[in-house]
Amino acid sequence: MQEIAEVYARALFEAAKEHGVLDRIHDELDEFTDALSENRELQLFFFSPYFSSEEKKEGIGTVVKGADERFVRFLELLAERHRMPVLFRIRREFDAMWAEENRLLPVTITSAVELDKGTVAQIGKQIEKQTGRRIEHTAVVDPDVLGGLAVQVGNVVMDATVRGRLEKLRRQVARAA
Repeated sequence: MQEIAEVYARALFEAAKEHGVLDRIHDELDEFTDALSENRELQLFFFSPYFSSEEKKEGIGTVVKGADERFVRFLELLAERHRMPVLFRIRREFDAMWAEENRLLPVTITSAVELDKGTVAQIGKQIEKQTGRRIEHTAVVDPDVLGGLAVQVGNVVMDATVRGRLEKLRRQVARAA
């Protein structure tokens, strides 16, 4: 199933990029899959083998209004080929391609208390400056860190939390004993 999702995501990505509507298609795909994940009736309709491809294509025309024609045709193609259940995986693949195209770097900032937006933005600007890439940051509150910050940039974690320091100290004491 993963390979199928990659093939469809790549096809949609290339078509969107070629026609200069990459951001629009990205937003429409996110919006449609979010609506689908939140609505059980839509899932039953689009994923059920009891409804024909034609009924699903008509349903797409009813549900998706004002979307890019390439996106609508893409959804119709998925319905025609009985591939609608793969849509969530297609979205993940498409999002990854879109993030790479836009040189987005995922950053997660974890703290014991909620940080003000200015602090989070300042941390983000410093990371952008150091990496030369745009970042997409998420702030997470985890009381278990006790204090300090943990910053995950891509797949690298910089742990300056009290919990991390205590854990490091515990390991050093255990080794010395």
